[in-house]
Amino acid sequence: MAVMITDTCINCGACIDECPVEAIVDDEDNPTGEEIYYVYADKCVECVGYHDTPACAEACPTEGCIQWGDCGEGMTCSENRGEKGEPVIED
Repeated sequence: MAVMITDTCINCGACIDECPVEAIVDDEDNPTGEEIYYVYADKCVECVGYHDTPACAEACPTEGCIQWGDCGEGMTCSENRGEKGEPVIED
């Protein structure tokens, strides 16, 4: 996985509008059935080639909601990424 959205998500939609590759879906389309937004790992590129940091995390008003996930083999992952479970943006 690239980045992941935690259960602190308030479903505001800020992240969806900022994703340059449309990797984020709202709670109605979340394949896990959870009532939070969801990042498709196979689509997420952590904004490499688009922004310095993942745009979804920059736009998110909920502190620590968007965290680093696993960086699997063959996935596009930021050189500046943190460990799995760490917030992408720390205030």
